[in-house]
This record gives sequence, C-alpha cells and structure tokens, in this order.
Amino acid sequence: MTTPVSREELVDFETYRDERATYRPKVMALKAPRRIHVGEYLTFLFENHETIRYQVQEMMLAERIVKEAEIRHELQTYNELLGEAGGLGATLLIEIESEAERSEKLAAWLELPSHLYAKLEDGTKVRPTYDPRQVGDTRLSSVHYLRFAVKGKVPVALGSDLPALQVETPLTAEQRAALKEDL
Repeated sequence: MTTPVSREELVDFETYRDERATYRPKVMALKAPRRIHVGEYLTFLFENHETIRYQVQEMMLAERIVKEAEIRHELQTYNELLGEAGGLGATLLIEIESEAERSEKLAAWLELPSHLYAKLEDGTKVRPTYDPRQVGDTRLSSVHYLRFAVKGKVPVALGSDLPALQVETPLTAEQRAALKEDL
C-alpha cells in the first residue's frame, strides 16, 4: 500500500529548490513506468508516495507557499490522489492538441469516466471512482483524478469502452512491476 506523505517529509521551498536538481530526475524515473498512454488521447499517471511528495514540493515552490495551513491543504489534496489500501490512484490526462477538436470531444465524451477500466488478469474490468465535479453539464474536464479498487491485484491492461472511444492498452512487464510496488 502506498502510504500518504506526512508533513514532516516536506521541506520549505527554498531548501527544496536547492535539492531539486538531484531529486527531480529520481522522481521522473519513478514516473516513467507509471505513465501509461492508452490510445491517441488518454494518459494515465499512476501516483505513489514519492510522486505525491514531489507534486506537493513543486506546488510549494511554484506558489511560494509558506503558511502552514496552505501547506497542509496541498498535502491533503494531493494525498487524496493515492489509492486506498489494495488500490491504485491515477491522474488521467485527456490530451488533444487542437482546441477545436478538444472542445468537440470533451463535449461528446461526458460519460467517459464511467467507461474507463483497469483490466485484471481474469478479465475483470475494475471501474474507477472519480470526482463528479470534473464532469460538467456540457463538457468534461481534461484532467481527472481516479481511484481503482483493484484489491491488491495488478492490472494487465487499461482501457475505455465508451462507444466513441473504444481503446485498450496492455501493460508492459515494467509497468505491471511498478504498479505492483504501489499496491
């Protein structure tokens, strides 16, 4: 299980800036097998303890956050991206370069979050929970925070069975090993 990041693990943004050049490449290496492209438009970024710590530190640096309440808010927000015990948490990016095409597809794909899945070895499709606030009345957000309750099982594929976007990508051995570490 991926444990949440604690306040004690964070450093002030000035200290982080000094350490960033060393820390960032390590986190990018951790993120690489957890970044899974599904079809032309979907990218799943699976989160773990270190990727969340990195995100919080980056926010503290970018926004010069020093107030304790604001740091704790960022920490709580990002820790929510982690999956529950035996589960996986991911950020979904819907990546469409053309603004016109993006507008059209995000309007047409309102039901996408309920059609996403992580496929297990036995063929079971585990649907994620997601924040319904990211689905508007007329348009879908291009970023979603998902949790897959895979009950300690490593997915073998990710996909969408939305009629307008039917796509599935099998996970590589490296990707499955990375997700297994996070369970």
